[in-house]
Amino acid sequence: MNDKKTKEWGNIQSNYFVKKKAWDLSYKICRTVLLFGLCFLILQPLLDKLSVSFMSSEDLYDGTVISVPRNFTLENYARVNLLIGYWSSLFQTILIVLSSSILQISACTLAGYGFARFKFPFKNFLFFCVMLIIIVPPHTIMSSLYLNFRFFDVFGIIRLTTGQPVNLLNSVVGFLLLSATGMGLKSGLYIFMLRQYFRGMPKELEEAAWVDGCGKFKTFIRIMLPDAMPILTSCFLFSFVWQWTDSFFTTLFLTNYRVLSRGLSGLAERYSVWYAQTNIAGASGAGVSAFAPVAQTQMMLATGMLMCLAPLILLYLVAQKAFVESLSQTGIKM
Repeated sequence: MNDKKTKEWGNIQSNYFVKKKAWDLSYKICRTVLLFGLCFLILQPLLDKLSVSFMSSEDLYDGTVISVPRNFTLENYARVNLLIGYWSSLFQTILIVLSSSILQISACTLAGYGFARFKFPFKNFLFFCVMLIIIVPPHTIMSSLYLNFRFFDVFGIIRLTTGQPVNLLNSVVGFLLLSATGMGLKSGLYIFMLRQYFRGMPKELEEAAWVDGCGKFKTFIRIMLPDAMPILTSCFLFSFVWQWTDSFFTTLFLTNYRVLSRGLSGLAERYSVWYAQTNIAGASGAGVSAFAPVAQTQMMLATGMLMCLAPLILLYLVAQKAFVESLSQTGIKM
């Protein structure tokens, strides 16, 4: 009798483990298929543009060429470099975006720490204003930004001393000023993330520092900032990437500067002009124009987009470990 029960119990356990193993295998297969599909949806447009950027004009109009170029060429990259001045634009973009990101994260760190640790009048109302920065798109206040920086003045002091306000449009000063005052691109999001991180840090750390003789500023510099490096890394990388690809503030402030986002936005027009100049027909050539084919224009745009994204991909490869660790630690703290 006992042997029969033992055998039945063994069969039940065996069936249970078989079903559990089958369920685990099915789950892994479904998860793999889903992840592969999502990765393909994300990478497929980028891979298409990468393939087109290495194609010649003959491959572009050849129906038998799908993804692998038959006539591999780097002419498209050389042409885009000529049209937008890639290397000079790259240097200016790195300088401006890096300076802006450092100023923006510095201002947002101070604001986030203040909201997390200090009590002051209208604190909730000011934090509500920070939430509005996240919710309201910057395009809705474009006219106000334009007028404010076109006739920039500080409580009438500049007009009183010089007789007229300062025009900060088409100037990197206005662009950096927004970042330094916590009003740059996505600043509200960074303030919110930093506030949540600082709120999750134990107050005993600050109290111990105060007992040891540190003031509030020294405690912030020596204790809080080193521990907040994960979230600072995340915010800095987000700021750098979003400002690198931004076209709103660069159009408003950096029209006189050669930045990659503006060069990419005007690439189609420049290529059309170049194509017309190099394909003039007729004996005299005067007054004759030629329009660039749409397919070749799209090929130039795909190449320019890849050249614009290349520094960001390199930055991610270099900072991948720190970025992933910062996100994981940020999730635990928040």
